[in-house]
Amino acid sequence: MHFLCDFGYKTKNDIMMSNFRPMRRQRQQLSMEESISILQRATSGTLALLGDNDYPYAVPLSFVYHDGSLYFHSAVTGHKVDAIRRHDKASFCVIDQDEVHGERYTTFFRSVIAFGHVSIIEDAEEKIATARLLGNRYNPNQDEALEKELENALHRMVMLRMKIEHLTGKEAIELARKNS
Repeated sequence: MHFLCDFGYKTKNDIMMSNFRPMRRQRQQLSMEESISILQRATSGTLALLGDNDYPYAVPLSFVYHDGSLYFHSAVTGHKVDAIRRHDKASFCVIDQDEVHGERYTTFFRSVIAFGHVSIIEDAEEKIATARLLGNRYNPNQDEALEKELENALHRMVMLRMKIEHLTGKEAIELARKNS
């Protein structure tokens, strides 16, 4: 288990006692470094929350990964914010590769799923700092334009932090064989 130390686990028993099951197909499991690399290069993913009437609510979002957390922006009100206020547990899935091989009835995939707790960033300085992280990710080296956007829009948005508790990455067996 190479994810132990990076997300607070001290021993393999900690994982067994945690809420997260081990991956069934260990040969296909990506390393922590590979999983984080996917989070650093992907441009979108799907946040899954417990929505209205306990129905799953999954919403595609832009994001930025930084120091063991994922950051998103949102309108001040809406389904996503309501769901987070009711129940902060979430998962976030990113697909890095999805190459269909129809003749083989399979796909050569690579993906990552993060599990954790989502919170609304209340501290004004942290909200601005994380909004800048997100803005710079999608429009780098445009500081003046970003500051203008933040000046105009920051009051109409919230920044969300998902503190990652468990991160797992997986790839198709064909890719795992090729990479070993």
